[in-house]
Amino acid sequence: MKSTIRNRQHAFTLVELLVVITIIGILIAMMMPAVMGAREAARRMTCLNNLFQIGVALNNYQSAHDMLPPGTTDNAGPVHNTPQGYKMSWTVQMLPYLDEDLIYEHIDRSVGAYDAKNAAVRAMKLAVFTCPSADPVLLDQPPVSNYVGCQNDVEAPINTDNHGVLFLNSHISRRDVTDGISHTIYLGEKITEATDLSWMSGTRATLRNTGSAPQWGPPDPRAPNPAAKNDLWVGGFSSEHNQICNFLFGDGRTESLSVCIDVKVLQQLGNRADGKLLEHDPTIE
Repeated sequence: MKSTIRNRQHAFTLVELLVVITIIGILIAMMMPAVMGAREAARRMTCLNNLFQIGVALNNYQSAHDMLPPGTTDNAGPVHNTPQGYKMSWTVQMLPYLDEDLIYEHIDRSVGAYDAKNAAVRAMKLAVFTCPSADPVLLDQPPVSNYVGCQNDVEAPINTDNHGVLFLNSHISRRDVTDGISHTIYLGEKITEATDLSWMSGTRATLRNTGSAPQWGPPDPRAPNPAAKNDLWVGGFSSEHNQICNFLFGDGRTESLSVCIDVKVLQQLGNRADGKLLEHDPTIE
């Protein structure tokens, strides 16, 4: 009898177990935002590192050729966001400088980015062009780049007269960036879209402008998509990161700019040679 009483005194009742489980659940729920925040911070740093690596590759290309690569290459503009034509993107020229010589050698540059001869390479996913916060499903349909060159300061078709540093048949050197490379955006982020063309595509798939404030979060599927109605529309930068969008400047530094940045300031940063002083510093997080 004494042994039975002793066992009953040390056992948990159902109510006590439920209370413990509830407390553990509450603690886990309280910790989740911190855990998710830490994970996003790590993804954001990886994203900035990707931009930095591409920036080093751009600098090495520029040192070898005394100019940046063309944003896209084609016979004439403006560039339509369609899978036709040559339209070989600046991303292709970066491959040898990103230690991807083998992939570069397998690209047939005598034909366009969409030619069947380049289908195998076009279907490859490159980690350095991939933001870790991007939608993994959309990234593979087809493999795309989350990092895009700045082709213009305002919304305008990709053409030879753009004011950015990477555009149609461009050959921009440091001498052409008269506003200063530290005040000029070279690359930025974009969100993966269902209508994206390949990472090899020298269209809005790898080029954007500073004509609008950066967008944050996945696009609203109910919102109108200008690209669906107008294949000359390019659009701005966008990001999956909380309230910020990552950019690479010409001096090689990476910055996280707030999505609330003054659009006029952003446009000045997207123009390589407008000759204007910045009205105020960018809103940087």
